[in-house]
Amino acid sequence: MRGQKQRKQFGKFLVNLTLLFIIIVWTVPTLGIFVSSFRNRTKIDTTGWWAVLPHREWQAVSELDPKSLDLDPDGIMEIEGISGTFDEFRTGVETPDGKRLTWLGNKRLGRIEVQEQVWAVDWDFSLDNYRQVLGGQDFEFKRPDGTVEVVPGDNMINAFLNSLAVAIPSTVIPILIAAFAAYAFAWMKFPGRRTLFILVVALLVVPLQIALVPILRDYKALNLNGTFLAIWLAHTGFGLALATYLLYNYISQLPRDILESAFIDGASHFTVFTQLVMPLSLPALASFAIFQFLWVWNDYLVALIFLGGNPEFELVTQRMAAIVGARGQDWHLLTAGAFVSMLLPLIVFFSLQRFFVRGLLAGSVKG
Repeated sequence: MRGQKQRKQFGKFLVNLTLLFIIIVWTVPTLGIFVSSFRNRTKIDTTGWWAVLPHREWQAVSELDPKSLDLDPDGIMEIEGISGTFDEFRTGVETPDGKRLTWLGNKRLGRIEVQEQVWAVDWDFSLDNYRQVLGGQDFEFKRPDGTVEVVPGDNMINAFLNSLAVAIPSTVIPILIAAFAAYAFAWMKFPGRRTLFILVVALLVVPLQIALVPILRDYKALNLNGTFLAIWLAHTGFGLALATYLLYNYISQLPRDILESAFIDGASHFTVFTQLVMPLSLPALASFAIFQFLWVWNDYLVALIFLGGNPEFELVTQRMAAIVGARGQDWHLLTAGAFVSMLLPLIVFFSLQRFFVRGLLAGSVKG
């Protein structure tokens, strides 16, 4: 009995340890993006984001002039009792007292820096990256050599609003339609109900990519290409099968006594659906809302197909792709834009996450 209890405790400990490892693996990159989005261009290019944590680094305490020491960079040099070549001093040579001698620059105009290791943190944060990404402001960037570069901004406000205009209706519309369909499949009797439900489940395995060209052809005939209505209808159609199946599992398990009592009191199906089923199905509705919103918000393919490259209807994913293409080396802008694009999905998830597990487990336990 005691051995069984110990095995159970060990299994619980192993599960918790695995979950902790997964949380760390997912959290550390997010923390890195968040911290990097507040650092300037030079700091991101020269140091990692973990420089904000206490760490040991080399800092200059004095400088030596190679010419005054009469050093020959082409031969063996002796500096403060340490011998080495130019390449060795260029890399950095440590002295017995814990210092480091580093040659900076070329052989003709270089200098020797005496460095010591000290504890340091880099908390030089600013909102310039967000002003440049969101506000589209131009910024002057001063390079280490003293030259100044004017960096144009990237206005993501319009793309952010467009993504909201696409994601909210594309989440609400399929939820409403699927909730009506799920209620009908679960509590209403009509010819062909079983066959229709099997067809809905079968649609779950059909990849959406095969429907893009036919839908695009129909949209062209209806003159819907490049409009928000086109992408609303597309996301609604692509999400209806999963929404109907998920909501059916939950609605079909609602207590029969409650619904029958309402019918006996003279309530119609519409009244039962709006007054009883919808409030009781909130966990399943919230669960699908998370899935649908995250999928629509992070979608790039469907938006590119049905909205095209019109800057007026550009979404966050399209704007980020454009920034990556035009500013592949500007990590200070990419991290700020990435965190802006993931901020709203995180808010949605944490707002509805208490319903998430309950909605996913709907209908999984019988009896």
